[in-house]
Amino acid sequence: MTDASISPAKPPRPSSAVSNGVGMAGLAGISIWMGIALYTGMDGPWSSMMNVIFCGVPMVLWSIFVDKVHRNPTTGMDWDNPAKPVREVLESSVTKLAGLWATWAIIAALYCIFRFYWRGNYLNAMEFFTAMALPLFVLSIPYVIWVDTRLKYMKDGAWHLGALLMGTPGWDKEAIYSHFRSWAVKGFFLAFMISIVPANFQSVIGADLSQLFINPVMTIMWLINLMFVLDVAFATVGYLLTMKPLDAHIRSATPYAAGWAAALICYPPFIMMGDNGPLNYHPNTAEWHFWLADYPALIYAMGAVLVFLTAIYAWATIVFGLRFSNLTDRGILTNGPYAFTKHPAYLSKNAFWWLSTMPFLVTSDSMVDAIRNTAILAMVSGVYYWRAKTEEMHLSANQEYKDYSAWMADYGPITRHLTPKNWRFFKDQAQQKAGAAEATPAE
Repeated sequence: MTDASISPAKPPRPSSAVSNGVGMAGLAGISIWMGIALYTGMDGPWSSMMNVIFCGVPMVLWSIFVDKVHRNPTTGMDWDNPAKPVREVLESSVTKLAGLWATWAIIAALYCIFRFYWRGNYLNAMEFFTAMALPLFVLSIPYVIWVDTRLKYMKDGAWHLGALLMGTPGWDKEAIYSHFRSWAVKGFFLAFMISIVPANFQSVIGADLSQLFINPVMTIMWLINLMFVLDVAFATVGYLLTMKPLDAHIRSATPYAAGWAAALICYPPFIMMGDNGPLNYHPNTAEWHFWLADYPALIYAMGAVLVFLTAIYAWATIVFGLRFSNLTDRGILTNGPYAFTKHPAYLSKNAFWWLSTMPFLVTSDSMVDAIRNTAILAMVSGVYYWRAKTEEMHLSANQEYKDYSAWMADYGPITRHLTPKNWRFFKDQAQQKAGAAEATPAE
C-alpha cells in the first residue's frame, strides 16, 4: 500500500472560546427560577428579569471558578503579578470614566429622542434602565479602577474618548470609532432584548397548563415559546455582561455598513418583515395547524419538527454562554450546533418560518398571494444569507475564525455540503503556491 492510498486523518475541530459547561450552568439556573415562577404564578416584568439573573449568575460562577476565564490572555489582565497601586492608575481611570459616562449620556439622549423607545414593550426597557442608572453610575467607579489595576494596557476606547473630551494628548480616532460601534451594538440590542423579556416569559408562565395535556397545538406552541424564553434570556445576559474580567468583552464590532444594514432591517424600528413592511410574507396566510387540522398525525409530526427547529435556535444562543451579541467578535464558537454548521440559528429560524407559515398556501385562494408570499419569504431568507456573509466578512479578520471556517468547509456535517465544490481546489492551489514560495530560496 502506497502512502498516497492512505487517507489523511481528520484533524480535530478548532477549540471553542466557550465551554459547554457555561451554557448548561445558565440552563440549570433558569430551570430553578422557572420552576419557582410556575409554582407561584409569578409572571410579571420583574419576575422575568429574575429569570435573566438566574441565567446569568450561574454562568458567571462557572466561568470564574471552573473555566477560570479571567486568566485567559484575551482579557488583557495580569493575575501573575501584584495589582498596581490605585494612585498609579487613578488618572487613567478618571479619563476612562469620563469616556464611559459620556457614552452612556449619548445613548440615554438617543433613547429620549426616538419616540418608539417610549411605546409598547420598549417601556419595559426604559423602566429598567431608569431604575439601574444610578447604581451603575456609582458602581462603575470602583469597577473601572479595580480593572485598571490589573490591566496590562489601560488605554481602551473609553480612555481615548475621555482623553478627547478632557484635552489629554494621545487619543486615537480609530479607537473612538471602534468604541462607538461596540456601544451602538449594546445600546440598540440590549434595549430590544429587555423589551421582549416580559412578554416571552409571561407566554410560558402565564399559560393555562391544564390545557396543555388536552390540546396538542397548545402543547407545541408552549414548548416553542419556552425555547424563545431561553433564547431571549441568554441573549440578554450576553448584552449585559460585556466585561473584560469575564473575557466576555467585545473584541470588535463590524465596521461594515452592509453588516449593520443586514442586521438592523431584522429588528424594530427598522424591521422590514413587520405587518407594514415590504418583506411581510403573511397576508392571507394561516398558521401550520390550520392547514393540518384534519390530520392529527401530521399535527404531531409537524409540531415535533417545529419544536426541534426552535430548540436548535435556542441552543445556538445558549452555547454562547456570556458572549452572545450581534455584529461583534467576542471569541469564536466551534462547539454545540456550530460543530455542524456555521450558522445554525439562521438555518433553523428560516426552516421554521417556511414550515410554520407555508406561504404557498393562502386563505384567499389567490395564486397571486401565494406567489407573492413565497417570493417575499425567499427574499427574507436571502436577507439572512446576506447577514451570514457580512458576519463572515467581519470575523475573517480573526485567524481563529479562518481556521474554523476552513475546518467546517472540509469536515462540517452540514457546512461541507453547502460549500462550493471548488473550495478544496482553490484551497489546495493556495497551499501549493504557499509551499512553493517557502521552498524557493531568497535571492
